[in-house]
Amino acid sequence: MNEKAAVAALAALAQDARLRIFRALIGAADLGLRPSQLSLALGIPPSTLSFHLKELAQAGLVSVERESRHLIYRPAVGHMNELIAYLTDHCCEGRVCGLQLEGSAMT
Repeated sequence: MNEKAAVAALAALAQDARLRIFRALIGAADLGLRPSQLSLALGIPPSTLSFHLKELAQAGLVSVERESRHLIYRPAVGHMNELIAYLTDHCCEGRVCGLQLEGSAMT
């Protein structure tokens, strides 16, 4: 992943409805969800949902596939993993990381 792709993905997720949509799709994993399911579950009107799904797809965070008459949206887990790897690439100078805030204990 390059910086431009990372910024596009983070910008797409920096909006509350899109973040909720992406998290719902992550929960559905490979099964994916139809827009009507997302709209009902998240209380987002269909036209608004369509706009947000388009933004997430353009950022590479979701994929869409036609199954019969329905569109099925799925999270682009590979792209998400690339984003996480990009964000943590220089963590702890290449050593195993045990991120811990000063004064707190990790269990």
